[in-house]
Amino acid sequence: MKPRSKSGPKAGSSKKPERAERRPLPLPLRLLAMLFAFGFMVAFAVVLARLTLEPSPASVALVHSNLRPGDSLRAYLDQPELRDAVKQIGGNILLGVPFGVLVPVVAPRARGVLRVLLLTATVMLLVEFAQGAVVTGRAFDIDDVILNTTGALIGYLLVGRRMSRAVHARERHLRRDAREGA
Repeated sequence: MKPRSKSGPKAGSSKKPERAERRPLPLPLRLLAMLFAFGFMVAFAVVLARLTLEPSPASVALVHSNLRPGDSLRAYLDQPELRDAVKQIGGNILLGVPFGVLVPVVAPRARGVLRVLLLTATVMLLVEFAQGAVVTGRAFDIDDVILNTTGALIGYLLVGRRMSRAVHARERHLRRDAREGA
């Protein structure tokens, strides 16, 4: 029988027993998962660059920067074709999902919802600045950053958090296990 820790429930206590701890994958599988996630991240970066940083000379007259959150969203939703709004909003959300899934696996120190969101927002701000400053027919849009970051949140909550926990051990669990084993 496994000995109880000092913080565990005592006899007659109404507290729930501790949840069974999840052990990380063995090292070779962890490395393989990280390599696989890194490969997907590189492929995603190429797709992101192609979608967002290619010039669009035909759009020069139509493009304007948006620094006010919600303005582009309203413009998308006011379009007569719902399909166009879904394409714009859904596409920007989908562009963020890989960040929420892959970042916590590729970069263990970036685990946690706030870190993933800050990293995603930073990368997407840089992409939007590049679009507005360098790319013909593209402009900076704060709503794109918000939608991309929302996509990262969705990806992290649905898949990224679980994948990260499966691949990487938590340091505090490793320290506690070392103390209990000593």
